[in-house]
Amino acid sequence: MPFNKTYKPVSFQDSNLFKSIQIGDTKVLNRAVLAPLTRLRARAPGNVPNAELAPEYYAQRAQAPGTMLITEGTFPSAQSGGYPTAPGIWSEEQIAVWRQIFDKIHERKSFVWVQLWVLGRMADPETLAKESLRYDSASDVYPDEESRLKAEKFNNKLHGITVSEIDQYIADFVKAAKNAIRAGADGVEIHNANGYLLNQFLDPISNKRTDEYGGSIENRARFTLRVVDALVEAVGASKVGIRLSPYGTYGAMSGGSDPTLLAQYAYVIGELEKRAHTGKRLAYLHLVEPRVTTPALAEGEGWFKEGSNEFATTIWKGPVIRAGNYALDPQAALQELDANDNTLIAYGRFFISNPDLVTRLRDGLPLNQYDRDTFYASTAKGYVDYPDYSEAIKSEDN
Repeated sequence: MPFNKTYKPVSFQDSNLFKSIQIGDTKVLNRAVLAPLTRLRARAPGNVPNAELAPEYYAQRAQAPGTMLITEGTFPSAQSGGYPTAPGIWSEEQIAVWRQIFDKIHERKSFVWVQLWVLGRMADPETLAKESLRYDSASDVYPDEESRLKAEKFNNKLHGITVSEIDQYIADFVKAAKNAIRAGADGVEIHNANGYLLNQFLDPISNKRTDEYGGSIENRARFTLRVVDALVEAVGASKVGIRLSPYGTYGAMSGGSDPTLLAQYAYVIGELEKRAHTGKRLAYLHLVEPRVTTPALAEGEGWFKEGSNEFATTIWKGPVIRAGNYALDPQAALQELDANDNTLIAYGRFFISNPDLVTRLRDGLPLNQYDRDTFYASTAKGYVDYPDYSEAIKSEDN
């Protein structure tokens, strides 16, 4: 396994990355967080996590005690999905495998949060049609022409959901959160980023509604805040986090092209802080930085340098997880950690290729290069076969 040749190792041992912090009901011992990473290894049909591989995959990345892991996006219900090999957490069969995963993580004295994920118009309309499920969004505005043509081909046109269907999605979120906690998770993360359903409601580019869920900033935020309030009531604020991507363009979102959109995010974050003042502070706020506007691009590409997420921390006073290609830019990570004592750093691609990433960051060791071609494959290759440093150093490639 070759090391990444552009990375100049830096030891984080004496930095805030190795300063403990309270996240909800857990005290993490380092601030290097496994980012939520779609891996598409679940069993189809049924969206059942891979019982042979997933427990090992997560256990490998939990090996440094006190590490916080956020799972891959997980569907609260069948209607929430649209990718056949992404996992769900609505059936007892699914929950049984998740319990195995959580047990493995906890055996290593680390912590796990389940990211709850509803695709909306980012789903595959063909997959939904085969399961007699709707192709949903905030409004009937397709993300691209390819999606429109496919939806029409399979007679599953995009559907702006009704208020009663919004209510059902909220009920699905609640059931999924309860299932996750019952199975042993330390908390859940609401996925409101990267162009998926809740993000589709926030952004006027995809939300053309004229009812109480569209038009004004307050209305576009209503679905998100109802989900937040429902999960807080169901499992407690200390077991709920939320992910936002103010500058994201993935899924045909507006990103920095709409300078008024920050007011939308400032309102949502302000509402979260307002709830915190009443004793209902969420465990954390997870922000995708403008360093990454779409996960489809390589490191450094698509960086929106005319904006910043600093507005968020002038409002929100709780823990903040920052995600944004920090692995290859350790100085930027150190700056973020020093600037705000509530900061954690999420690592994605290089946590895939370095199951012992926390140790390597602590000791200033080289990083295995990842193999992007295997990110979404269906086998163990590129999933559980990446070596720890002690094995990687023996490779002839290095």
